[in-house]
Parts: sequence; C-alpha cells; structure tokens
Amino acid sequence: MSASAGLSLRRQLLLWLLVPQLVLWAGGGLLAYRFAMAYVEKSIDQSLTQSVRALARQVKPIGSGLLIDFPKAAQDVLEQDPKDRLSYMVSSPPGKFVLGNQNLPQPDAPTPTAGTPVLYRGLVEGQQQRIVSLDLDYGDDTSPQTLRVQVGKSLTDQRRVASELVADMLAPLLALGVLLSLLVYGGIRRGLAPLTRLTSQLEGRAVNEREPIGATQAPSEVHALVQAINGLLEEVTHHVHQEKRFLDDAAHQLRTPLAGLISQVELAQQAAKDPVLVDRLAKVHTGAQRSAHLVHQLLTLARTENQAHREPLDLAALAREVAREWTPRALAAGMDLGYEGTPSLMLRADALQLREALSNLIDNALRYTPRGSAITLRVQRTDKGATLAVEDNGPGLSPDDLAHVFQRFWRGSQQPGGCGLGLAIVREIARRHGGDAVVQALAPKGLRVELHLSDLA
Repeated sequence: MSASAGLSLRRQLLLWLLVPQLVLWAGGGLLAYRFAMAYVEKSIDQSLTQSVRALARQVKPIGSGLLIDFPKAAQDVLEQDPKDRLSYMVSSPPGKFVLGNQNLPQPDAPTPTAGTPVLYRGLVEGQQQRIVSLDLDYGDDTSPQTLRVQVGKSLTDQRRVASELVADMLAPLLALGVLLSLLVYGGIRRGLAPLTRLTSQLEGRAVNEREPIGATQAPSEVHALVQAINGLLEEVTHHVHQEKRFLDDAAHQLRTPLAGLISQVELAQQAAKDPVLVDRLAKVHTGAQRSAHLVHQLLTLARTENQAHREPLDLAALAREVAREWTPRALAAGMDLGYEGTPSLMLRADALQLREALSNLIDNALRYTPRGSAITLRVQRTDKGATLAVEDNGPGLSPDDLAHVFQRFWRGSQQPGGCGLGLAIVREIARRHGGDAVVQALAPKGLRVELHLSDLA
C-alpha cells in the first residue's frame, strides 16, 4: 500500500481527530500569549503614566527657570525594581537634555498635546522599552516654554509575566488534551471493535469454510459489510459446487472410456500375432496410459486448488502407510523404499492431499531412479512445524533444471509415462497447508524434495 493507504483506519481517524486538536491548542496558545502581552502592557502603561505624573510634579517652574527636586520618595519610584529600573529623562525644550538618561528616544507624534501622556515603544541600549512622554507648559505669555518628562520601562518583565500566564493557562489545557486524546483513542478502538472481530473471524477461517458470518451486535455500517461478504461467500460456494460437480462429471466421463480403451488394447495385444500390429498396439497402450495419468493429475491439481480439509493426523504414521503401499512396486523395480524419522508427529492437515503428494514424489523417484537405488521418506519436527521429505540417490538434476521443477508441464526427462504435473501438485498441496515445497540436490548424487508444513496439532 501507499503511504496514505498504508495507515490503518484507526491511525487515520486518530490523525484527523488529534492533529486539528493540536493545531487548535497551538493557535490558542499563540492567541493567549498575545492577549496576555496586551493585558500586561496595559498594566505597564498605567504604572508608567502614574510614574511620569509623579516625576512631573517634582519639576517646578520658577519664573523662566526650573526647580527640579527629586526627594527620596521619587528615587524609590524610579528604583523600585533593581533588576528592571525605570529610565527617565527631563528635557526643556523637548529633546534638549536636562536631567536623567540621554538615550531615551522621542515620541513619533510631531507635537504631543500638553498635559496628555503619549505612550510608545523604543530601543534603549538595544532593548525594547515601553516609554511614556508628558509635555508641560510653563513660563509667561511673553516667554512660553515646554517641559518634557519621559519614563521608560523594559518589556522583559512583560514577556516574562505573559509567558507565565500562558504557561499557567496551557498546562491544564495540555493535560485536558492528553485526557481527551486517550478518550478519543478509546472511543475509536471501541468503535472499530466490530471490524476487528470481523477480521479475526475471516482470518481464522479455513480456506474451504464458507458459512455466513454473524454480526448481530455490530453497527449498521458493519452489518452492510457483513451482508456483502456473506453474499460473496454464497456466490463463491455456488461456483465451487458447480466446479466440483463438473470435475466429478469430467472424471467419470474421461476415466471410464480411457480405462475401457486400455483394457481393449491389452486384450488386443494378447491376441495379436503380427509384430507390426503388436508394436502399434504397444504405442496405443502407452499413449492411453499416459492420457489416463494426465487426466488423473489434472483433476488432482484442480481439486487441490479448491479445498483442504484439515483434521488432526499423525504425519509419521501416514508416511509409513504410504511407503508400505508403494513397497511392492519398489521391489518390482529393484529399489529399496523405506522410512526414517520421528515415530509420531501430530498436525492438522488434509490426509488425502498429503497422501497424493507423497504418492507423486514416490512415483517420480521410481520412474527416474535406476534399479538398485534407495528411496527414503523422512518426517522431522522443525521450529516452524514439520518437514515431510522424499529423497533418493539417483542421478538427480542439474542446477538449471532445479529452477524449473515446479513449473507445470515441465519435464526433466523424456521417459514415457510422465506429464510434468507431479511436482506442481506437490507444491500446491504444501501451500494449501500454509507451507511450501523445495527441492535440492544431494551429494554426491541424488535428489531431495521437502514439504514444509505448519499448524501442528
């Protein structure tokens, strides 16, 4: 699946629900910070306005001059915070330094109204400050003069207070957000529980199990999905039954005439005296047997692709039983057929299909292994299940041929009788049991075919 399709439905829902929540939380924090800054700045403005009026009262005009008297109380106002002292400046006319800090910037307003404080921001020694400026008129009508008193305060405290306010506001919101996220996750998990149960039902089913799925307590949306799946299962069951009926009919219609043809040819061979006729009848007999074998293999392959009825069985006992059944033919071919391995190994499997797989492997070994060879069946327990193997000490196959042995209708030898489907059937049966089939060459010669099976009982 792609990146978007690779996310589960649960994760997609979590993303769609929690990411907007995170964005809103961050946006709310930014707005809260701006509001806190505005409120703190308003408080600073009020404090600065009071301070500048208090300082302005300490400047007393005397005729055309000024008497500046800063008592201890005024100094306490200016130095109330040693870490963040107020900056002040007295100038007359405005901008012409008289007392205080010379580096306070002047207000942007060209002509501030006398008696009205003007608030603005400015840089003082590289730091942002909030500054208030108050102009006062003094002198007489013949010589009017203006006095400007300025007081500035750093915005460091403003930012610190605003940050503390925002932190105090967002910390509980974050805790509520985490709690909400847990509730959302629990709600999503509970809401998707019917789909999880449906998935478990489908995964736990055998390949040939096509009974309708029950979902009586599921939501309506899941009910619709279950109904669709049940409809599909019903349709598949119908088609499988049709195919099985066709296979049974085909088996009967093909095997019966072929068996009759083989019997008639054998009778004709017994009665024939002409060598030419005997030779032709032998070719017909070989072709009829090969056709019968091909029909059997094709029907077996089709059936293995449709169903596998897994039931508890002893794999070792099954292998010994099949070996006994093929022993007479092995003896007739001058070969040693035997069993080695664990005395008992229980697993869940289709006995008929495993018997067919073993029969194909033994038949191949008997066909393509010379007289005097040994054929051995082995059953062993592995970490992942069981291994069922048939090995011989015949000529084996070349590395190039090993890559093609499981292909349908591929034959490694031109000897009569084979049809190139035996090993393809073996692999299909192994895969129907949750495993696979592999083939490997033995040293110094020989061949080993293994079926890896799982689902131990």
